[in-house]
Amino acid sequence: MSSTATTIQPGEGAPGTVHVHHDHHELNFVQKYVFSVDHKVIGIQFMLVGLVMFVVGGLLAMAIRWQLAWPGTEMPVLGQLLYPETGKAISPEFYTSLFTMHGTVMIFFVIIPLLTGAFGNYLIPLMIGAPDMAFPKLNMLGFWFMIPGLILACMSFTAEGGAASSGWTAYPPLSTLAQSNPGSRGGQTFWLMGLTFSGVSSMMGAVNYVTTIAKMRAPGMTLMRMPLTIWALLIAAILQLFALPVLTAASFMQLSDRVLHTGFFTPTNLVINQVNSEAAGAAAGGQPLLWQHLFWFYSHPAVYIMVLPAMGLASDIIAVHARKPIFGYKPMVYSMSAIAGLGFIVWGHHMFASGMNPAMGMTFMVATIMIALPSAVKVFNWLGTLWGARIQLTTPMLNAVGFVSMFIIGGLSGIWMAATPVDIYIHDTYIVVAHFHYVVFGGSVFAIFAGIYHWFPKMFGRLMNETLGKIHFVGTFVFTNCVFYMMHQLGLAGLMRRTADPYAYEVFHHLKPLNQFISISAFCLFAWQIFFVVNFFHSMFWGKRVGRNPWRATTLEWTAPSPPGHGNFDYQIEVKRGPYEYASAEVDEDFHMQAERVDG
Repeated sequence: MSSTATTIQPGEGAPGTVHVHHDHHELNFVQKYVFSVDHKVIGIQFMLVGLVMFVVGGLLAMAIRWQLAWPGTEMPVLGQLLYPETGKAISPEFYTSLFTMHGTVMIFFVIIPLLTGAFGNYLIPLMIGAPDMAFPKLNMLGFWFMIPGLILACMSFTAEGGAASSGWTAYPPLSTLAQSNPGSRGGQTFWLMGLTFSGVSSMMGAVNYVTTIAKMRAPGMTLMRMPLTIWALLIAAILQLFALPVLTAASFMQLSDRVLHTGFFTPTNLVINQVNSEAAGAAAGGQPLLWQHLFWFYSHPAVYIMVLPAMGLASDIIAVHARKPIFGYKPMVYSMSAIAGLGFIVWGHHMFASGMNPAMGMTFMVATIMIALPSAVKVFNWLGTLWGARIQLTTPMLNAVGFVSMFIIGGLSGIWMAATPVDIYIHDTYIVVAHFHYVVFGGSVFAIFAGIYHWFPKMFGRLMNETLGKIHFVGTFVFTNCVFYMMHQLGLAGLMRRTADPYAYEVFHHLKPLNQFISISAFCLFAWQIFFVVNFFHSMFWGKRVGRNPWRATTLEWTAPSPPGHGNFDYQIEVKRGPYEYASAEVDEDFHMQAERVDG
């Protein structure tokens, strides 16, 4: 392993100038690529694991869509694999496990690891001019703590009694049936343990991000010279630091209810009925609604933990490929901060149907509607950046604009869903599914694709194929809207989500053709990702080689070699200007780099 001594000395405009002195020997393969402490390798590890889990989550979604289009259909091969007792693809019991694990995988092991784990690790030191993260070994542990989390979550399918089946929200008392109860699903215990490992992993990353940004910025890199990607990742990390301990504590409490027969969330009579023991008899009466408050106090900010980094990535990519400074840089920073602050006081809108006090419901409703204001500022500024710009329709730009359009649709539906009278009607219908997927899938995933296409040359020194990239974008954009836009119609018709066979009710028979159209579109959307997979791995080895700055961008990462070596930068830099100086009259080209080389 390497031995590195780091000294931090005061520098103008930044907390410190980092001088790193290296005294290391050549690392073997395991040290360099498996248990690496290099932030770049760890970022790519998060990316590869996140993309693999993306396939797993997608396969779970395809099974869900098959059931909804053709419930009870015999599938001899797949049916024997998934549900050998009947030969059918999906039973109602197994269906509940599918949507539970689909939501869990996509949120905790795909979107968050890709946005905060992959891009956060790879970009933060490069974009602020640091040689590495503040705590490299903690960074390594952050990645490796996620691995047992996803393994435990996937082991849920092998547990006695079946996989977790209480939804990704895990509402009691269904989720807190004691482990010893005949009706309990052992997979729920694995699910809780996996969630805990995932939370610890994210907490390690958040501590590292905040410390690195606060203490290791290059000389001249003031807060208001940081790219919006760094601002977004910083604010998301702060959200994690404040919200994650609540979910982790709640997970331990629910685990205790299941294994130790406590009564944090389970009413006393249910505890006593489940187990015949003195501990059960002595258990205090639990409150199922307490779990909802604790869960959503984390999980609504978690939406912004997913969306804010996507906003930052899209902002930087739009500026680069529009060849124009971001319109309203400071309002963009303040609006992200406002979104984070308001995100902590809106969790109750998930509980309007729980019998909430009307005055409290009104408070949450107003706060939720208010959060649309900073979001609207961001949309206005993105449009202002595009207005009159010399737009280059590259693959990263197409995906970034796709993110903006998906976010607008999801955001608009969120405004009227925030109204309590409306929410009472549409609660747990497919409108909620459509809204959530437009924001988290349509929004975050398009930003992830944009980020991969944009920073791939920096990661691997090669460009991804533009033709394949554009084919991938067009198909993904079209099929995404075919899948999720139509769900609004199902929700308005009153179709409830989480129902294995909605056509058991005659009133919903006429919706079957629309559900089949959605499922066929979903299958096409999943299959279309082969263009991305081929492009990604082919370009990694055979893509066109590029230099340091193929996009002619201004931010610090483009001053480093492609890919960057040990310590990131091969010469000393000093930040002289902001991150978005395009169309500059001071230089012959249409951009002015953020940093200049310092001799000596």
